[in-house]
Amino acid sequence: MNLSIVIPLLNEEESINELYHWIAEVMQSNGYLYELIYIDDGSTDKSWSLIQKLSAVHPEVKALQFLKNFGKSQALHAGFALAKGDVVITMDADLQDNPEEIPALYKMITEDNYQLVSGWKKKRYDAFISKNLPSKLFNLAARKTSGVKLHDFNCGIKAYQKEVIKTIEVTGEMHRYIPVLAKNAGFHRIGEKVVLHQARKYGTTKFGAERFIHGFLDLITISFISKFGRRPMHLFGALGALTLFVGFGFSLYLGIDKLLLNPTGRLITERPQFFIALTAMILGTQLFLVGFLGELILRSKKDSKNYIIKEALNTSE
Repeated sequence: MNLSIVIPLLNEEESINELYHWIAEVMQSNGYLYELIYIDDGSTDKSWSLIQKLSAVHPEVKALQFLKNFGKSQALHAGFALAKGDVVITMDADLQDNPEEIPALYKMITEDNYQLVSGWKKKRYDAFISKNLPSKLFNLAARKTSGVKLHDFNCGIKAYQKEVIKTIEVTGEMHRYIPVLAKNAGFHRIGEKVVLHQARKYGTTKFGAERFIHGFLDLITISFISKFGRRPMHLFGALGALTLFVGFGFSLYLGIDKLLLNPTGRLITERPQFFIALTAMILGTQLFLVGFLGELILRSKKDSKNYIIKEALNTSE
C-alpha cells in the first residue's frame, strides 16, 4: 500500500463525490496503490449515506462514523489507527485542499527522506480579519514557542511516514500541533511545501472564532508538556524552592525583629509579614509535593512499560 488518504469531515455532502473522483483521478494517473479513509465526525446531513455508496462500489474506500461530533483530533486519531499505507496523507473534505498536491508530497516523504511534510497555504482565499490575521498571529506564536519552523501549522493537507502517525497520539484539539507532537516524539525531519488554497465551494466553515482561543490554550499545554512533561520536578521544585525561600526570609525577618530589634512591639501574628510567610511556606510545600507526585507517576508508568517489554521478551523466548 503506497498511500493512505485520511479525510475527516462534518456535514460535507455537497463535496464528497466530487472530492472522491478528483482524488481517484490523481491516484490512477500516478499508478498508486492506495486507500481512502473517510472519518465522518457525527454528520447530520447525507454525508454518511454518500460515503456508504462510494464504499459499496469502490473497494479502496473505507469509512468510520462517529455517533456524535467528537472533533477533528479524534477523527484523525481514528483514521491513523486504520491507515496501512507507507505514506499517510491528511486533507480536508471541503475542496479547499487540492489532491493534485499529493504526488509531490509523496515524493518528499519517499525520496527526500522527510518524516513529515506540512502544507503552507501561502496565498489564502479566506477573510483577512476573521481568519487570515488570527491565523498569522497563531502561527507566529506556535513557531516561537515550539521551535518548529513552519508557516502554517493548521494546514489540513499534510504527509507523514507511517511510523509518525503510529507513534504520536492526537487528542483534545491537538490536530493543530501534530508537527510539534512529532518533533517531541523524536521525528525531526519536518518539511514544508507551498500548496494551492482554493476558496470554499460548498457550505460554510465548521470552525468559529473560538478555535483561536482554544488553539492558544492548547499551545500553552503542549509547550509545558514538551519542556517539563518528563521532568515535572524541575518546574514545580524550582517554584517551590523559590516560594519557600520567600517564606523563610519573612519568617527570619520577623524572628530577628521580635527577638532583637523590637521585643516590645506588636505580636508576630498581628503583622502582615506573618501571613505572607505562612502562605508562602504552605504554597512552597504544595508545589514540592506536586513535583514529587508527578515524578512518581512518571516512574510508575516507566516501570509498567518495562514490565510489559520484559513480559513480551519472555513470551517470545
